[in-house]
Amino acid sequence: MLVSAKAMLDKAKAGHYAVGAFNINNLEWTKAILTAAQECKSPVILNVSEGAGKYMTGYRTVVGMVNGMLEEMNISVPVALHLDHGSYEGCMKCIAAGFSSVMFDGSHYPIEENVEKTKELVALTHGKGMSIEAEVGGIGGEEDGVVSSGECADPEECKMVADLGVDMLAAGIGNIHGKYPANWAGLSFDTLDAIQKLTGDMPLVLHGGTGIPADQIKKAISLGVSKINVNTECQIAFAEATRKYVEEGKDLQGKGFDPRKLLKPGSDAVVACVKEKMELFGSVGKA
Repeated sequence: MLVSAKAMLDKAKAGHYAVGAFNINNLEWTKAILTAAQECKSPVILNVSEGAGKYMTGYRTVVGMVNGMLEEMNISVPVALHLDHGSYEGCMKCIAAGFSSVMFDGSHYPIEENVEKTKELVALTHGKGMSIEAEVGGIGGEEDGVVSSGECADPEECKMVADLGVDMLAAGIGNIHGKYPANWAGLSFDTLDAIQKLTGDMPLVLHGGTGIPADQIKKAISLGVSKINVNTECQIAFAEATRKYVEEGKDLQGKGFDPRKLLKPGSDAVVACVKEKMELFGSVGKA
């Protein structure tokens, strides 16, 4: 059964580890991430972007697929199904469809409007036992067509949004979605530290987990980051394994063209990638 992300993240914050939030794009992806979580005995968050939701024909399809897998695969670890970078409308749709968690990304609104809309969504989600993530300060790179350069959030604004009763807060600390450029300055730990001091026990979220060096990830966790989003790294691993399969001509051997065979190396690569992240984040055995 799907659970809200609140309990798993509060536990992670208190225990100084982080729960991975991995984006799902299709059945293979979902199955791979759940397989890794069960084998690692780790709690997990399945992220769905609005683009991926559309790709999978809609949020109800996603909910049906995930709930079916939890049952058929005998998944016993805590699993949250979370809308990633949701618009106000997207959050409303996911609340209705049966997600267990949403992220409202109001970071592009003036702070007053972000506060007003976040407040309304906090009341709605909590009324249904769901968790909600808010964002302050844009995350760099490209996310569903929106490009920003990785600015740092204002700690005072973070406190303002945290005080609305959200369950987790994504704050820009120089992190970027996608691949990091060669001249990237690294995470701003001063900003993170200042935010953590003002927001107390609030689990903080690090977006753009791909490509951040392991030592910076560990330092971010020590400063209160309890949820880390990973997407690009899994996509690259999937693509590389699939390319290798085709380049080696395996799709031309026997029934190698069968999609179940064609997509298996990529799926296995996603399982390995997720397990590696769970080790790094410290969530193994914490279910």
